[in-house]
Amino acid sequence: MKEQRRYATEIVEICETHNVPLGMVFQHRARMASMKLQDMIKSGELGELGLVNIEAPLWRSQSYYDEPGRGSYERDGGGVLLSQAIHTMDLALSMTGDITEVQAISRTTRFHDMESEDFVTAGLTFTNGAVGNLLATTANYPGMPECITLHFDKAVVRLERANLHIVWRDGRTETFGEDEVAVEGVTGPMDFKSSWHGGIISDFADAITNGTAPMVSGREGLKVHQLIDALVASSEQKKAVTL
Repeated sequence: MKEQRRYATEIVEICETHNVPLGMVFQHRARMASMKLQDMIKSGELGELGLVNIEAPLWRSQSYYDEPGRGSYERDGGGVLLSQAIHTMDLALSMTGDITEVQAISRTTRFHDMESEDFVTAGLTFTNGAVGNLLATTANYPGMPECITLHFDKAVVRLERANLHIVWRDGRTETFGEDEVAVEGVTGPMDFKSSWHGGIISDFADAITNGTAPMVSGREGLKVHQLIDALVASSEQKKAVTL
């Protein structure tokens, strides 16, 4: 995985040197609920962040991994972290800020015959002093929605796929979101709206036209790869790893 990040870093640096626009397809950032929460965090109305829960409790059948190369390091570069949970982790990082330390375990459960990991859990420490945890798996039958829960001074917010639930500490509750075709991992791994990808592509086209930064730059995309490398290293070394 470190070699992949090295190549990715080279691409980012080449584009920056030659002023070539580079954007990443992290479509979860283009959901209406995600953008609503981003605006609330930036406004400061939620207060300071203290606790973070990041969950991607997904399911993939063995037939999914029976496809040649699926879940292998040669073709996919890794397992649940790089192929599925990377989107949830990127979205979380865009809201929490950077992580300074992780302590993780990464394993392959008895439910899959595959080369890479299908289960990762970790404790997290953030630059702003918040602490949290991560769960990422494709062994959680029949699959549940990925969920990011952020505990702020003034409210607890839960971003469950395309829906945002806010519980204010004064007793008020609010919900924002949009309808979905299906829950990923329940009816099928590709059952989701194409509008989120369309939002990322439209934003990148606007960035090229107007000379502005895309929603997810190449440099931003490197952060989640650094996190994945740290999680794997922590599990292998059986100790906390700093980023």
